[in-house]
Amino acid sequence: MTTHQVVSTAPAYREPSHWALTPDRSQLLVADASGNALFMYDPRTGALLGHKRIADPYQIGYTPDNRYFVVNALRLDFVDVYDGATLELVKRFKPGRWPSHLDFSPDSRWSFNSMQNSDTLVSLDLTTMTERWCVKAGTTPAGVLWLNGRVLVCLMGEGGIVEVDPIKGGITRWQKTGDGAHNIFLDEQRHILYVSNRGPGQTSLTALDPITLKPIRAYPIPGGPDDIAIAPDGKIWIAQRFAESVAVLDPETGDYTTIPVGRSPHGIFLSTMLKQKGQVTAERLR
Repeated sequence: MTTHQVVSTAPAYREPSHWALTPDRSQLLVADASGNALFMYDPRTGALLGHKRIADPYQIGYTPDNRYFVVNALRLDFVDVYDGATLELVKRFKPGRWPSHLDFSPDSRWSFNSMQNSDTLVSLDLTTMTERWCVKAGTTPAGVLWLNGRVLVCLMGEGGIVEVDPIKGGITRWQKTGDGAHNIFLDEQRHILYVSNRGPGQTSLTALDPITLKPIRAYPIPGGPDDIAIAPDGKIWIAQRFAESVAVLDPETGDYTTIPVGRSPHGIFLSTMLKQKGQVTAERLR
C-alpha cells in the first residue's frame, strides 16, 4: 500500500469478485462465481488457505450476528442461505433473475437482495426463511446498503439511487448520482456516502451526504469504477473494472494514481481494515 507495487498474485479459478471477512478475522473469503468456489486467503499476507466448492457465489455476506452466510448466485438465480459456522446450505430461494447485491437489517432478521434482471428488490425473513416482499426498485438494481433505518439501492439503468422503506418496501427518495450507478459505500466515520458510477457514459465516484443524500462532490474516474476501500490516510482505493487497474484517489485534491493489476478487478480488501472495530464488510462497518 506504500509503494503501490503488486507484490504477489494469488490463485483462483475463473473470476473472483466480492469478499467477506470471517467473524474471527482469520480468513478472507473471496467469491469466484464462474468457478463455483469460495477461496480462503490469509487477510494479513494474502496466502491461499484453501477453497470450498459452492454454487455460483457472486455477492456474499455474513449476517450481523454471524449466524448465516448469504450468497447471491447471479448466474443461477438463487439466493442461498448457509450456516455461518459450517457453511452448510440451510435454505435456497429463487426470488428473481440475476441476484446481485445484498445487505441486512442490523438485527439480522432481514436480508435485502437486488434482482438485477428483474428490476426488483427482495426482502427475505431469515427467522422464518420466507420472502417478506418484492418491489419494483427501478432499472437494473445493483448495490444495496442499510443506512439510517432505510435501504439504499443503486440503479445502474437510471444513474442514481433510491431509498426504500424496509417495512413496506415503498420508495421514499430518489437521488441522481451518475451514469451506471453500481455500488454504494459508507466511510468509517459515517460522514460520507460514496456511489461508484460504472457507466457506460461518464464514469465517476460521487460523494453524498449520508443524511440528505445530496451530492457533495463528483470525482471523474475512468475505466468503470466498481468497489472501493478507504485507507487510514483517507485515500480511496477504487477498482477500475474495465481498465485492469486500481486507482488510489486523494479525495481532498481529486488527484489519483493507478496500479495495473490484471483483468477485471472487482472487490478490494485492505489489510488495514483488520484494525477497525466492529464487523468489517465491503460496504462499511457494522
